[in-house]
Amino acid sequence: MEQLLHYVWKHKMLPLKALETTDGRMVEIIDPGLHNTNAGPDFFNAKVVISGTLWVGNVEIHDRSSDWYLHNHHKDVRYDNVVLHVVGVADRDVQNTRGEYLPQLVLPVPATVAENYRQLLSTDKYPPCYRIIPQLTLLTVHSWMAALQTERLEQKTKAIEKRAQLCNGSWEDAYFVTLARNYGFGINGDAFEHWAMHVPLHAVDKHRDDLFQIEAIFMGQAGLLKPDGIPEHLRAQAVADNYYQKLCREYQYLAHKFSMEPINFSLWRFLRLRPQNFPHIRISQLANLYYERRAGLSRLLECETVDALRSLLQTHVTPYWETHYSFGNESPHNTKFLSVSSIDLLTINTAIPMLFAMGRHRQKEEWCDRAFDFLEKLKAEKNHIITMWQECGLQVKTAGDSQALIQLKKEYCDRRDCLRCRIGYEYLRAPHHNE
Repeated sequence: MEQLLHYVWKHKMLPLKALETTDGRMVEIIDPGLHNTNAGPDFFNAKVVISGTLWVGNVEIHDRSSDWYLHNHHKDVRYDNVVLHVVGVADRDVQNTRGEYLPQLVLPVPATVAENYRQLLSTDKYPPCYRIIPQLTLLTVHSWMAALQTERLEQKTKAIEKRAQLCNGSWEDAYFVTLARNYGFGINGDAFEHWAMHVPLHAVDKHRDDLFQIEAIFMGQAGLLKPDGIPEHLRAQAVADNYYQKLCREYQYLAHKFSMEPINFSLWRFLRLRPQNFPHIRISQLANLYYERRAGLSRLLECETVDALRSLLQTHVTPYWETHYSFGNESPHNTKFLSVSSIDLLTINTAIPMLFAMGRHRQKEEWCDRAFDFLEKLKAEKNHIITMWQECGLQVKTAGDSQALIQLKKEYCDRRDCLRCRIGYEYLRAPHHNE
């Protein structure tokens, strides 16, 4: 209920009748203030008129007046400049650290808003706001999608910055880790990121002109060269495989040279995984990309068109994997190259966020603008989330649209955080929705 009170106050969804404090003084809300999402009072620099006197200060909101004491605000000097205490129920008077009594306003939530909010929280149909979507104006949809698109890139930027910190400040290494994560294509994303963090690129660079040695390090660090990392029914033929034996010998030498330890093989997931997504195949493709000097950050920043990005990210497996999916498991129908759809996913989830993040990091606005431009030139992704929004009536044409709607579902709908959503706002303020 307190969240809803915040919402009603922030958007001035006030009753038509006059407002007054619990002791009978007239209240006029000039400006609800700036919503504070950090520690301290809920709204900063609000402007309210109480009995004809203008007060400028902070506002605190609670379900019940007694929550003031439950949260120890009476002992916290940060709350001494609260000019109005807004509550759902006034069950006691409250004082600040100076012993001064605060004016309190019982804020009624409009019945229609309360009922619409109850529907949003209780409906089983997903998304709960589906009724209002066909009625939204194009301006409302486009402005919210643009904001969500930026929010998603900002969120990915924070993840990249965190990887750079874990890589001792190396954005080059952070790019490789980000690229590797997205080579997991969802199901093995965490395993690929963990693997990439355990690939010592400074050591790999000493053997960058030898594709076999790069693949030996990559496969070995993934734990794929351990006998217990091979399915039991394939173990005998894998161990007898000449290429497997050569990789093992080379990795053993390099691991000793650079003091490397592989990750745990059990991190990889194979259940219901298509053979072309096996980590062996993806790691071989990454080894080739790295060997051909196309996994570097400088090359990415040079790309000025979507086609240039696609060309940069295109790669293929090494010769052995043209006829195998795993060691000892021969197949004549293997896929050598990344598919166009896979390259576009890597572009959307790796290249574009990295370009945006570097634009923010180096304060180059043109890189950020280019990231947005690329999203508008790529077609929308195809997945169950996008299908859901399309069935609700939203048009999804570009990758910018699909990224915005993925952000909407994951960060708002899944959390039932309708009070921060602009579609939720339109739903709450609309006339009563019949269930």
